[in-house]
Amino acid sequence: MSTCKGDNVTDIMAYVLCKVTSGTEREVCKALAEYSDVLEVNIMYGEYDILAVIHFKNLQQLDFITDKIRMIPSVTFTSTMIIGKNYKENGKAVK
Repeated sequence: MSTCKGDNVTDIMAYVLCKVTSGTEREVCKALAEYSDVLEVNIMYGEYDILAVIHFKNLQQLDFITDKIRMIPSVTFTSTMIIGKNYKENGKAVK
């Protein structure tokens, strides 16, 4: 999911897994969907309630985005996982 041109990474991607107060999943998803840095947002079943896919250019921007997510009142916990290399996207292999 990282967009690379030669050896330069132009966008870095990460998954942000969120736990939220029970019953607020849709409300939090709608709030996250308004953020321009959020590419996808999904309700999940399991240990986490929501998965957001975000993009950013540097760690300062990542810090800013995750702080915005954590400031949503119903978000009780987040876990951020930066994507190292993408092998398949939109059903097609990535070279």
